[in-house]
Formats: sequence, C-alpha cells, structure tokens
Amino acid sequence: MNISQQCQSLGVPRSSFYHKPKRSESAQNELLMQLIDRIYMEEPTYGKRRVRDELKKLGYSVSVERVRRLMRIMGIEPIYPKPRLSQPGKGHKVYPYLLRGLEIEQSNHVWSTDITYIPLGIGHVYLTAVIDWSSRYVISWRLSNSLDRSFCIECLEEALEQQPAPQIFNTDQGSQFTSEDFTNVLKAHDIKISMDGKGRALDNVMIERLWRTVKYDDIYVKGYETMRELYEGLKAFFKKYNHRNHQGLDMSPAEKYFGASPLEKAA
Repeated sequence: MNISQQCQSLGVPRSSFYHKPKRSESAQNELLMQLIDRIYMEEPTYGKRRVRDELKKLGYSVSVERVRRLMRIMGIEPIYPKPRLSQPGKGHKVYPYLLRGLEIEQSNHVWSTDITYIPLGIGHVYLTAVIDWSSRYVISWRLSNSLDRSFCIECLEEALEQQPAPQIFNTDQGSQFTSEDFTNVLKAHDIKISMDGKGRALDNVMIERLWRTVKYDDIYVKGYETMRELYEGLKAFFKKYNHRNHQGLDMSPAEKYFGASPLEKAA
C-alpha cells in the first residue's frame, strides 16, 4: 500500500504524514499534557496556576511557566477550552456571529466545526469534525498530527460531498477557519459564514459538548497508542454516537438529522 492509500485509509491528510514537528516534546511533557487535558475537561475555568496546583496534588511539581507553555501547545486557555489558533491569521477576515437568538431546528440549517487536542500514546494529535447543529449528527471528521489547515478543508469538503450544504457554517476565529482557502469553499457553495465572538467558546457549544463526549466516552477509556488504533476506534465511536439515543433529542442524531420523529422511532 503506497503512502496516499495509507493516509486515505487512516483518514489522515497526506501533508500530515510528512509533517515533522519543529520541536518534539519529552515523554514527561506529553504525560503532563495528558493530565492537563483531563484537568481542563473537568474544570475549564482553570488557568495555569490552578492547573499547576492540580498537577501538584497528583505528585507533579512543575512551574507555572511550564504549564503555560504546555497549555499553549495543547490549544487551551482560561475560561473555556479553545484552539490555540483561535486568533485569525494576519490579514484574514473575521465574520460576524450569526447564531445569537436564532432558532435552529432543521437539519442543514447550521453546521459547525472545531479542533481539539487528542492524547495518543506518548504523543498527541488533533481532531476536527463537522457537526449538524440541530441534530448533533457528526457528518465528517479528520485526524492530523499537525495544525495545518489542509485537514480542516478536507473534512469540510467531505461533509459537502456527503450531504446538502447548510445555510450557515459556524467556526471560531482560528487561522485555519479564517483562511481564504477555507472560506472560499463555503462561498463556492453559497454558505453564510458565522464566527464565534473572541474568547466565547460557548458560541459553538454543540461541538464543545461533542469533544467532551468523545473524550470521556472513548479517548480516556481506550487510551489509544497509535494513529491507526485511534482512527479505527473513533470510526466505531462516531458510528455508535450517531445512532444511539441522545437524551436531549429523544432519538439518535441520525434519526433527527434524516427526519425521523419520536413517534416514528416508537413505531
């Protein structure tokens, strides 16, 4: 199997296959980042000092400066989890937030996306996904060992190939999403672009909730060691997630997305 076929089978952009981090982290730093990830999922308001205090309780004495640097690598900051590249790239256009006060009840009205840190063995990778807002249905997802925007674009293009285009697409202000390469795909499909307010991760609350579910129900439980294990595990998880009952919907995301009603489900 050649490199292109391997990357395709793993759902990994080819660009990520060749990516070499400019600076690799030590095994201890990778362990600390995994612990920080768990602390932050429990207490997203914790900043570097409180995270440092929690690490100390676990037996790891580290400086505030070290915690701050690791949190930046992971892409989290105080108040809410947020991708590190939540600041737009230089010269990138930032679009207004269009969802405030908007009733979102139909499939393909609003889609959203984001990036999250995923611990992997003694390293880490990044996960992105496109989710339908009203149904919580995960339309597409991609893994990458770098934060290059190509894997976000590939995830978006896959979603648009599979399902009808949404009216609105919501993201944060990360440079991957404010880049013309990304926004031009949306414009080509006549999709309105919406972006979270600065520092307001809850503007994209549906996908923030998805990340929490993914990590607590799968990532932390399985403790994946390799990219292939992670890909296969997430493939099974997202299939299960889309077809299991969602308490807030009284049906599965797939049933909601494709138009089933609670009565049809009962029948």
